[in-house]
Amino acid sequence: MDRTDVDARIRELAEPFNKKGIEITEATTFQGDLEFDSLTVMDFVAAIEDEFDIIISMNQQAEIETYGQLVDAVHKLQAGA
Repeated sequence: MDRTDVDARIRELAEPFNKKGIEITEATTFQGDLEFDSLTVMDFVAAIEDEFDIIISMNQQAEIETYGQLVDAVHKLQAGA
């Protein structure tokens, strides 16, 4: 799966969590722009982990601030699996 495919799938997974219908770009932040609280982040990460059959460690989660960083991380983890 290339990065474009990963991006498209994560956008689909993000839809139910994007309560305000914010347009998601590479620079969109989860906490600031999308206003995800910690529970929403946990649910969103769980959905991504299930979809891609990967584990995103707490350390990795702490480093991911933007949508683009998330896509890169998932693509790298998925490719390395």
